[in-house]
Amino acid sequence: MNKQQTLAAERRSKTILSVVLGVICVIYVLPVLTVVLNSFKVNTFVKTDTFAFPSGESFAGLDNFIKGMTFGNYPFYKSALYSVIITVLSTFLILLFTSMAAWYITRVNSRFCRAVYYLCVFSMVVPFQMVMFTLSKTADTLKLNTPWTIPVVYLGFGAGLAIFMFAGFVKSIPLEIEEAAAIDGCGPLRTYFSVVLPMLKPTMISVGILEIMWVWNDYLLPVLVLDINEYRTIPIHIQYLKGSYGTVDLGATMALILMSIIPVIIFYLLCQKHIIKGVAAGAVKG
Repeated sequence: MNKQQTLAAERRSKTILSVVLGVICVIYVLPVLTVVLNSFKVNTFVKTDTFAFPSGESFAGLDNFIKGMTFGNYPFYKSALYSVIITVLSTFLILLFTSMAAWYITRVNSRFCRAVYYLCVFSMVVPFQMVMFTLSKTADTLKLNTPWTIPVVYLGFGAGLAIFMFAGFVKSIPLEIEEAAAIDGCGPLRTYFSVVLPMLKPTMISVGILEIMWVWNDYLLPVLVLDINEYRTIPIHIQYLKGSYGTVDLGATMALILMSIIPVIIFYLLCQKHIIKGVAAGAVKG
């Protein structure tokens, strides 16, 4: 095969790959597009003309958004506030404690530390359904059933992936840098916060984005642990958009779903390059 034939074969393979990836992108984008379209439709047209563009009598304007935020006796702003509190606190705890744990595990590298590391990695493959009922009982017993304490539960579930990524990145940090800090009189805590933490920024951002997306959209853990009559996150609030006899206003539901995913989508688009850098830095090395 000559050079021209080789180049032609490469172009064909790239074209085929582009088409396949384009189809996959359309498949992934279609559900989001469906939510956007139906959030501006009257409820009856959501059921009959699901994939049609809103126009004429099917166009509801902002009525669905207003109805969704004012439905029932539980204000939407409280749900949004609790979602923000839980997401911010959970992400902060996960980033702080798992990065410190990964640094200690990697640098000490004893049998105990290796056992802890493998246990954390193993926790990623344990289905949540296996432990959810025991977890709910434990959370009630330890009073972890409020928006200010449930982040401790999220810390436990989010530690596996975070420690795996942080440990991989710490292995790429030259030990001589930390030794130089120790010679200058830095203790372990000062070495971590002054030397190690700034170098963990790529992986810190990546883990933070992944954890924010997980905690913000999570429904099952809050509904099992929290008192849903007093504390409702946005996913729980959407679940309660029901009228008499269990009827659901799909237009209002789609509007609130759109409001809940827009912040995450914007945040992800702004920070997606850091995810690639952090995953490459944390998962490839070591």
